Amino acid sequence: MQLNFKTVSEPTIAGAKWKGLFDTYWAGYKTWFLSKDTVNTPDLKTSQDALKKYMPKMWSTYEHLCALTNADPVKARFLTGFQPPAYISACAQAIIKADEIQLVRNYDYHPDLLEGTILLSKWNDQKVMGTSDCLIGIVDGMNDSGLCVSLTFGGRKEVGYGFGIPFILRYVLEFCKTTAQAVKELKKIPSHMSYNVTVVDKKGASKTVMLAPDKKPLVTNDAFATNHQGEIDWPENAQFNQTIKRYNFIKNYLKSKNISANELAKAFLHYPLYNTKFTEGFGTLYTSVYQPEKLIMKVLWPNVAIERSFDDFAEENILINYSTISQPVISENAWEPVTAETPDYRWQDAVVDSLVKSMAEQKTKKKQKELRDRLMPGGEIAWEVLVDYWNEPVKY
Repeated sequence: MQLNFKTVSEPTIAGAKWKGLFDTYWAGYKTWFLSKDTVNTPDLKTSQDALKKYMPKMWSTYEHLCALTNADPVKARFLTGFQPPAYISACAQAIIKADEIQLVRNYDYHPDLLEGTILLSKWNDQKVMGTSDCLIGIVDGMNDSGLCVSLTFGGRKEVGYGFGIPFILRYVLEFCKTTAQAVKELKKIPSHMSYNVTVVDKKGASKTVMLAPDKKPLVTNDAFATNHQGEIDWPENAQFNQTIKRYNFIKNYLKSKNISANELAKAFLHYPLYNTKFTEGFGTLYTSVYQPEKLIMKVLWPNVAIERSFDDFAEENILINYSTISQPVISENAWEPVTAETPDYRWQDAVVDSLVKSMAEQKTKKKQKELRDRLMPGGEIAWEVLVDYWNEPVKY
């Protein structure tokens, strides 16, 4: 399977480049958008009134986008972001505050529904770069104040009153500078489906906000999220996307000692966080990494990595080849070495050493070696063994 990604730089209010993206993708979005054209679909006035009420600062941008696209009532309703058809992704995300502050996430979704645009824009006072969805929405991104946001599906069937989550995240990045400001907006704007939004700013303040159309927002101190909100609400979906297994993996991984931001990012390219059910809508299409202190965004695949910043955002087309192998081989030269002074450094060794310390530090050296050999037979991390160890701990 192959997918094309493109980086598009238009650090101004939406203009010719954004219009080109709209013209390219509108036919597909229109088909999707009208698939919910029933008596319960809100009319244009209702949609515009909701936008004015809940995201009032976006109104002038909305009017500009409508004028730019010569919007008819269908386009105009779509551009409000209000109550679109349901969509279900998976995803996983985590924040680490070790050698640097970093938000990393996997985007697990059906490849036929991927827009594949990494966009730099400045529609209002702040520059925003991130992964575009629904042409004006963002599924993960950062602004030039160093505020980063990312979403995961919340694992619930309910669909109700509210906006599509990518539109909400766009609003947050357009007008917020800190995690506290972002949380305030997320609590006010209704989401039409259940999503977990993880937020971190350049000072390291972070929250995960659980949104739902039938519940009040729940603000947590969690530094990570997969695809449920506390108790499992939709067992079939949870079993399919292995949300509990991935949740436990991230939770225990973040507890490991001396894990660096770079190592966490690489772990997202391995089982159980990296997924290959592409035709079933549960394949990892990309891994994004945000470093708010440096104002850097990275996009990773098993053997490709790109880096962008607000001051250096090259435009490029990237063709990605995907494999159905569950544990992709990482190209070591896709990332910078962690320390230039240690050319023999192997991130796999560092990860396993820290895990052994956290799991068996009080045991004898023999027991520690047994655990290390179990987790890393033949010099490569046995991720499935590691996950099984955490789910059903082996007594050492």
